[in-house]
Amino acid sequence: MIKDYSVYELSKREKIKFYSLGYVCVFFIMYLFYRSIIISAVLGISVHWLMPYVKKYLADKRMNALNTQFKDLLYSLSASVASGRQMEEALIEAEENLSIMYGADEPIMKELKHMSISMIQNKESDKELLKDFAFRSKSEDVNNFVQVYITCRSMGGNLEKIIGHTAEIITDKMAIEREIKAMISQKKIEGRIISVMPIFMLLALNICSYSYVALLYTSVAGRIIMTAALGAMVYGTYLMEKISDIEI
Repeated sequence: MIKDYSVYELSKREKIKFYSLGYVCVFFIMYLFYRSIIISAVLGISVHWLMPYVKKYLADKRMNALNTQFKDLLYSLSASVASGRQMEEALIEAEENLSIMYGADEPIMKELKHMSISMIQNKESDKELLKDFAFRSKSEDVNNFVQVYITCRSMGGNLEKIIGHTAEIITDKMAIEREIKAMISQKKIEGRIISVMPIFMLLALNICSYSYVALLYTSVAGRIIMTAALGAMVYGTYLMEKISDIEI
């Protein structure tokens, strides 16, 4: 099972793919700025510095997928409890219901399979399994639902009504978050397009009018200018990502 959804560990195959494609991309960009195979080959290893950002991106992507899938789980649980089933039975039934929508490799399906096996074979409590899931998911929505369910079980409330109401609130919250993320995502895409524009401009100049930029590759002053331009582009990209990385 995934111990912490906020931390993504790349598999061996993913690491090979990342370093292979990353090195080629960095090598190409360095060659555009320095037009030197040796410098480009040496600076290509800087792709390793991008690993934390890739891990964060993949972890966020996985957590977003989990939150979306959890919404469908809530619908399934609400329907099962409304028909008179206990939470243990509802969780087991949810695995079958959601298998129509999601493959076995999806996060929510792995979690439901783990819960089903633990409850049927190991006789573990559904409350403890849900608490463990909430802790590992690092999701506010999952944690809120689990806390409401445990409180309801402890206080003896109307489980059907509370789960249905909680599911509606969390679903509405997710809908609002999706709208906000869509607006932020649009600005991020615009910023990334602006960030890569210097690369395309430099590529176009190298292809169409190399004599116009040849001095930048053959003189000390040109090397300094290109290094400064590369540094400004990298810093600008980093700053843009930092500013647009808004937590909802």
